[in-house]
This record gives sequence, structure tokens and C-alpha cells, in this order.
Amino acid sequence: MVDDSNETPLDQPAGGSIEGNETSEETPQDEQGAQETELPKQVTEMPADMLVGDVESMDIMEMKTQPPPTTADNFSVDAATPETEENELSITTNPHESGADVTEGPSEEREENAVITGTLEDIGEDEQQVPTEPQWESKAPTRLPSSTKVEQDMQQIGQKAQESDRKNLRDKDRESLADQESQNIQAGAEMSQEETGSLEAPITASSASAKEESLVSSATPGLLFEEDEHIKTHPIGHSNSISCLCVSEDRRWIATADQGPDNLIIVWDAFSGIPVHTIFDSHPEDGVGAIAISQDAKYLVTLGAGKVQRVCIWKWTSPEEKPMWSVELQPAFGYQNYIVFNPKNHKELVSNSKTQVLFYLWDSSGLQYSAPHLTDRTFNKTVGFFSQSVFHFGNLQALTATSGGKLVVWDAVCPPSMPASLCVKPQNRKAIKLMYVQKDALTVLTASDSYFVTCDVKGHIKFYDGQLQLVNWYSHFKLGPIQSISFSKNPPSPASNNSDYSSSCTINGQPFIIRNFILSTLDATVLHVTAEGTKLDKLMEEAKEAVNAIACHPSQHLIAIGSHCGLLKVWDFVQTKYLISRIFMGASIQCLSYDPEGSFLAAGFTDGSVYILDSISLENDCKEFKYSRGPVTQISFSHDSQYLATADEKYSVTVYKRILKNGERSWEHLAGLHSHYKPIRNIIFGVLLDSDQPRLLSLGEDRLLVEYDLGSSSKEYLAVLRRDRIEQRAVPMCLAWYPPFTPEAFILTANNQYKMKLYNAMTKMCRKTLLGPTYGSPLEKIQILPAANSQDPQKRYLAYITKDKVGLQILPIDGNPHKSSAFICHPGGVSNLASSYDGCHVFTAGGNDCIVMKWEINVNALEAAVSLGGEDLIPFYNLLDGGRDGEFFRELEDYFYYAQLRSQGIDAMETRQVSTHIPLEEVPFVMRAMGFYPSEEKIEDMINEVKFSEYVHTGKQVTNINLGDFIKLYINHRPAFGLSMKEIQNAFQVLGYGTENGEIVINKGDLLQQLQCRGEHMTEEELAECLTTLLGMNPEGGRSELGIYDHSGAAALMEEEIPEEITAEIFTADILGLPTPESDETETEKNYELTSSIESAES
Repeated sequence: MVDDSNETPLDQPAGGSIEGNETSEETPQDEQGAQETELPKQVTEMPADMLVGDVESMDIMEMKTQPPPTTADNFSVDAATPETEENELSITTNPHESGADVTEGPSEEREENAVITGTLEDIGEDEQQVPTEPQWESKAPTRLPSSTKVEQDMQQIGQKAQESDRKNLRDKDRESLADQESQNIQAGAEMSQEETGSLEAPITASSASAKEESLVSSATPGLLFEEDEHIKTHPIGHSNSISCLCVSEDRRWIATADQGPDNLIIVWDAFSGIPVHTIFDSHPEDGVGAIAISQDAKYLVTLGAGKVQRVCIWKWTSPEEKPMWSVELQPAFGYQNYIVFNPKNHKELVSNSKTQVLFYLWDSSGLQYSAPHLTDRTFNKTVGFFSQSVFHFGNLQALTATSGGKLVVWDAVCPPSMPASLCVKPQNRKAIKLMYVQKDALTVLTASDSYFVTCDVKGHIKFYDGQLQLVNWYSHFKLGPIQSISFSKNPPSPASNNSDYSSSCTINGQPFIIRNFILSTLDATVLHVTAEGTKLDKLMEEAKEAVNAIACHPSQHLIAIGSHCGLLKVWDFVQTKYLISRIFMGASIQCLSYDPEGSFLAAGFTDGSVYILDSISLENDCKEFKYSRGPVTQISFSHDSQYLATADEKYSVTVYKRILKNGERSWEHLAGLHSHYKPIRNIIFGVLLDSDQPRLLSLGEDRLLVEYDLGSSSKEYLAVLRRDRIEQRAVPMCLAWYPPFTPEAFILTANNQYKMKLYNAMTKMCRKTLLGPTYGSPLEKIQILPAANSQDPQKRYLAYITKDKVGLQILPIDGNPHKSSAFICHPGGVSNLASSYDGCHVFTAGGNDCIVMKWEINVNALEAAVSLGGEDLIPFYNLLDGGRDGEFFRELEDYFYYAQLRSQGIDAMETRQVSTHIPLEEVPFVMRAMGFYPSEEKIEDMINEVKFSEYVHTGKQVTNINLGDFIKLYINHRPAFGLSMKEIQNAFQVLGYGTENGEIVINKGDLLQQLQCRGEHMTEEELAECLTTLLGMNPEGGRSELGIYDHSGAAALMEEEIPEEITAEIFTADILGLPTPESDETETEKNYELTSSIESAES
């Protein structure tokens, strides 16, 4: 190893600190010519993106969800990992991969031992003894229901767990720990029943623990635990992706944090998986970017993720909701992405960005920090980007690793006139050494016992003593860039005659005794290293890129998972056992589908190619097809496995057919068609009603539902049976075949306005419109769950996904909001959905987070929620403003009965016949009176919905509607969230043009022409009557019931009242007469005027 500051004698004392030139930051010029014989002097800079660790972490632990009853009682989540005897990170083992024994020791091929420069001296200070258990305050953490009881329960849990740990340690034979651990790792290839996992993801954080327990940072809103009693917990609390976590030294407390809106910091009890403290809005700007816990587990430190970062010190055992101290950092310091406490003094901290290291010191007076200066000119050497920092375990120094393969040594520098007691302040920290340790970039720097440990982009692990002398290293593992390393809490077994520890590379060659550890790499590989015998076990090697493709076997408990890195894997999701895999080099799997017989597995790729594989061996059943014009997004088999259809990003549908050729069955390309002009959302096969022949439909964002005539299609000709525009304004998102609850066959669709619609399967007439789930975003994909054998045939269930949630809906759909429930599954976005053949499990893929999650369906919880929501019309009354007793309902009753008077004639003198029904012709008028203004097409849909509601059963049309059915009709058809100003502004963006002032306007003449010529045309008389009424020409609200509209003067009024250029605000406020929301600027001006008035009054 070479020192970049000055030369160093080889004979150094055995301990102490690392000293350097304290008076000058510049290196003498003659030092630059020093010969570096042990390592090349050339520094290889590491790209910025290789250090940050931008890859999402992965859920790979076992978990069993017990979600809150309001949102997720109908699901439980499983994710699995094998167990290890010690509590390092445990992850699914590939059964086809065996552990490799790699013995590292001194050899001629190894690097020569390098010695740092400078004079070493022993500080001789006693290390501060810090208790490992947090000392609880008299009050329990805030946000807990009963502080005293919760505190007592937590203490009891902790005492029991500690007693259990001590008993287990006494009972175990320490010499057999390594053997038992190896057995557990091998047994991890087959995970226990009812476990599966987030099977595909790179790992970015891991932690070792004292028991047979595993912990991993996750992109999903939860944290996973696995204990030797097979207790699986999925702690629920975060609504965003977990961005960072930390674990106390005794492995008792775990703190997690996230980024995004409503971000949280949650402290968990690792023994029970119960959250014991929650900090709300700790960093409301953008959440938490880094977190650390002190050695005594009493304090947390967090780094904000905003543009202006804030460092906060929290005493989390205190009921206070605010940090003890906080300080804002200057943006010039760069984005600080790593922070850690001094294990010997929790009042000292260090953090770093790529370009700046900061030292902190806090006490009763506040939190202060310093930013010591270090550039390439300080030592006339290239420093590189900083990766991680750590405090020295034997003195007051600190170290920082860099992408230049160097270690920066920081120390407190005291002028002769300054008392030694003041040297610990952060402003006295300076870089005294720049140690060149290797040419490859360092990614990890930590300390374990009496060693510093570094990891790099080549997958090498090196151990240094307190003087930074190289003691041992592992360089033959052939790993990718290492992201994290975690050491077991159990101390290593002492060396004996029977032990198999490698020798250190020091002169005396003593046994190199360290704890067992686990590594996670950037390329989604996790390995366990047993120190004794240097045994390497590869626990997992999974997908490195996005996972969008999942498919469940139609008759077995198998799931196929494909990723953009070309990895295809098949798992038994009940036994949670990996079965077989195949890698498609240079290809990205986008979608998968099993055929109904379970014989074939079709895969669509982003390059437009299609593979049809044997479902067992994953070998090609036929040659590769490449007829799609772009990435294949959808793929589906017909019910008889004779057809395969695909959709691609170029809006084309391609069909393949299974034929008999030379006495053997084989697949061939039939035809393709550019059938849509916007992205295709779904393709599905069905069965013709009067035969067993398949039918194929595709649905696009162009609002077209296209049905193909497979019987009339031939080679290179795909016939279209019919095209139907199924939406007027909304965009359809997905479709499925509706279960046969009635003799009439339906197609179910969901659109981006939170509506679900039923269309007659043959005529494509809209038969029913219903309010769908409203959980923040429209439904992206729906799937009817298979019926269980013991299930009521009139009660089926539908699984769906939104932007970031997975949900369950009770069928048949009627608009009752209590019949659906949703749960956050992938905060970064869910990309795909699949269900098991028995309808007991649902799987979701997270796309870029590389996670696949398994959900167990609990229909009893959802049924209970429906019962609690009320029966008959009660759920619909609650959706009205004010409910059943509100003014809105009373007004609706008045309009309903007034409609009866209209239908009987306003001027009729006969006795009135009051009933509970109104004619269907009056429905549009009542709807408009209630503030819902449907288009003519929507009115036709509403009337047809009621008119043909009983036609299948009675053969008669319905001609009137009662109040209860009208309320359901109103709830289901009105906009889910009303009319917003944003929608009007978007319309002006499309129809209008920009002015010099930057406003979007529509010319008056163009507006009148658009209303008469586009969409549902208005006649000139209708337009005149409508506008004059809106502008106030008819104070009575238009013509009377019996009057005739007089349009004289309408042209002059419109010319006078309507400006030549109309903005969205003018159209809304002056023409429609609707209130417009005040802008933030206007609100600010009003607040300023109010403040000024108050100040004037006070003066």
C-alpha cells in the first residue's frame, strides 16, 4: 500500500493513531516523485452512478400480513427466505447452487502487505462503556394508546426475549454453530409452507442479528422478520418506499424511514415485529435519505432528502414529536447520503456526500457541524468521490473511503495554544492522511471488532487493523460491486487445534478469526461467508432489472417470473421452492402466459420476439417468432390452446395458430393487423355462445373494442368482425369476461374515470355503469378469480391493481364502496397481476422495484366489512352530501315528486296520483336539477340500463323508476369526484391558442362553431337558449314549462356579454357561473393585506 502524503518506515508500533503533517495541507514536490513499488499509482475514477446505489432494494423475507381491517383485511402477504443459524441476512437459496469452499490466505499471488506512513502513538484512553439496552423514559413513546401499559408490555417482551436468548446460548454447543449454520443455509433452498417472496430484486441494505432472524430494506411499505420459531410478520405502516433503515447494536430495535408524501420514521421491536414509536412528518420536504441509531439505541439521526437537507437528532424514547436538535446544510456540500454515530460517543457523528465530509457535535447547547476542506490540491493527489465514513474504534480519528481506492484519515488538530479538551469539536477536524490502498473504487467501509473492512466494485473484501495494515482479504469470490456487508452478532469461536481458520497475512501468520458475514451486491447476488474454513454459500442470484412478466399455471401451484435481464424462473409458490430457470441472453422478457392446458409457456420480449416454451423444461417448442412491430406488451392463449395472440407497442395484434404438420403439432404465424391507433390495453380470448370456437377481442386507449373473426382469417389476413367505440370521453383501461350471474353474457371494463361498465357480449350495448374502486388512481388491470369448489356460485371475486395498490372486489358489482378494498403493494408502481388457479392467491409485480409479492386472499374479512357498511340503500345514502338526513336528500325528494307533476301535466286539474315512481323520460331532468349534466349518450345509457334491467327474466321493458333505484343510478353515473377546474383548463389547452400574455384562450366564434359542429351537436336555437339563460337574460331560469322560447335579442346579448377571447376562468365564472378556486398568489396577497391591517391596528 502506498501513502500519498510521505514515506513510512516499515517497523511501526502495534497500535495507536495515524498521524500526519498538521501544519501544511500541501505535499512537498519531491514527494510526488516517490517510487510506488507495491501498487500502481494510477487511480481509476469510479462513475458517479456506481456509488450511489440507485437500484431498488427487495422484499425477500418471509412475511404474513395482518393488515388493518379498513383497507387490507382481505389480503395477507408472503415473502420468503431461508433461515440461517446466526442472524445474518437470509435469502432464498438456489437448489442447484452449492456452497464453494474458498480458502484465503497468504500467497505469492496476493498483494503485498502495505504499511501506512506517519508516526503512531497509543492514545491510552479508556473506551466509554455504553449500555446496549435503551433506558426508557417515564412515559412511553408518543402515538401509542396507553403509554404505561405499552411500556410495561415492551419491557416484558424485552426481558422474556433476553432470557430466552441467554438460555439458548447456554444450551447450544458453540463449536457446532458453524456446522448448524451451514445446514440451515442448505435447507433454505426449500422454504416452509405458505411462503413465497419478492423473488426478483437487487439488494441495497442488509443487517445481521443475534437470532435466526432476517431483515432487509424493502421497496415495499413494510419490513420483514423471520425468527427460528417460523413467526412471520409484515409490519405495516409506511405508505412509500422504504429509503433507509438501521438496527441497534443489540439487534433489538429497528428504525425505518421512507421518502414521499406523509413520510414516516418507525421504530420496531425486532422480537415481536410491533411498531413501538412513530415519528410523523420528520422531513416534510421529501422524506428521509439516511438514518442511523446510536450505540446505546437511545438516539436516532436522520438526513433529509430535500434540496436543502436537514440533519435531525431524535431521542425516540421520549414522547416529544420534535427533534432534540436540527440544522440545515448548505446545498454546496452536495447531497449527503450516509451518516453514522461515533460508537464511543453518541454526541459525535459523521456524514458524507460524494464531495464533502461533515463532522457533527451536539450537546445541551445545540447541534454544530464543520466541513473540513479537502480537494485534489490538498495532497496533490486525486481524492475521488466519497462513499462511506466510519469512526476509528481505537482513537479519535475517522476514516472515509473514496472511489479513487483511497482512505482519508481525519483527526482533531489542536494548535499549541488551544486546550486539548477543545480539540474534539468538529471544527478542529482535518484531513491528515490520504492513504492509497488499491486502484479500484471502494463502495463500503465499516468496522467489525478490531478490524476496518472495505468492499469495492470488483467484489473484493479487505480487512485492516487499527494502523491500516492489511491483515487479510477475499478476492476470488468473483462478485459484482458490493453494496453492503453485515457481520453476525455471535462472536467467532476461538482458535483450536481442530479449527480451520485461514492465516492472516502478517509476519507471524496468526489465525485470522472474524465473525461470519453476509454480502449483498449490486447485481442481485447475496452470499454467506463462514469464516472458519472460508466457506462461501451463494444464497441468491436474482434478476437485476425490471420484473413485469408473471403468469400462474392453470392447474398447479406454479408461477413463472420473467425480467428485463432475460432471466425466466419457475417457482412452486406453496412450497416456495425454485424449480427451474432459463436465461435469454441480450433479451428482455415483457410478458408471460400459460396455455389453459398447462403444456406451453409463451413469452413476449421487448424486441418484438415471441417464444413458445415447454412449460416443464422451458425449452423451445418451436422456432422463435418475430412478427411484432414493437415490444410485446400483451400475450394470451385461446381456451383450446389452438391460438396465441399478442399485442405490441405499435398498436398491432398478431395471431399464431397451432397446426398439424408432417404428423406433428406445431405453431405457425397466422396474421397480424394494425387494429388500433393508440396503445392496446388488453387482449382476451373467449368462446362463441353458439359453438366451442374461440373469439378474440382487443381494447385500446382509442376507446375501440375490436372483435376479430378467427374463423374467416387466413394466412396473412386477420379478419375483423366488428369495431365498437365503447366510451365517449373516458379512456378504457382493462376488460374481462364477467361471470355468468344471469343468462345474459357481459364484458366488464374499467375506465380512467373510476367507472366500471357491463357491455352485452354480442351487441356491445352498454348495459350498466357502476362506480368502481376509488383508491387514488384508476384500475390498471382486473382479473376474475376462479371459483372455489365450496364457494357460492352467485358470489365471485375480482382482483385488481391500481397505480400502486392491489385490491379485491365482491361480485356482482353494484357501486357499493364497501364491497372493495385495496392495499398498497408497490409504492413505486405495480406493473402486473396474476392469480392462482384455485383463486386463493394473487401475485403482483413491481416493475422497476424488481419485486414479486404473493397475497393470500381472505374473503371473510371483506364480507365482514360489507356487513358493517350497512344493507340495501344505506351505503348509497352515505355517498350523498349530508347522508339520508341531509338537505341534499330532501332536495332530491322534492325534485322527484315534482317530476311526477311534470309527467301528469303542470296545468292538469284532475286529482294527482302520487306514487313512488317517475317515468324514465323524467330522469335526465332530475339529474340536471341535482347538478349532474350528462351528455345525450350518457342519458341514453342510463335509460337503457333501467329499461332492459329485467328484460332477460321477464321479456318486458321497464318504463319507470323508484327513488331508491334513482339514487343508485345517480351515484353510479355522476362523476366520481365532480367537475374540476383542471378539466376545463385541459380542454382549453386542446381547443385554444396562446396569447402574448401567456394565456390560453378560445375565440368566441370558434367556441360557438365547436359547440354546433363537434361532439354532440347543438342547434342554433338550443345554443341561443342555453347561453342567454346562463348570461341572465331569463331570470326565471329559461322558458316556463308551457312557454315557447323567444330567441329575439339573443345575438345582441351574446355579442355584448361574451368577449372575443375567452379564457378558462372567464368561461367558468362569467358564462357558467361556477365558483373558481383562488390562486396561491391571490391568497398570498389577501394574507399580506390582512397582516398589514392587523399591524396598522396594533400601531
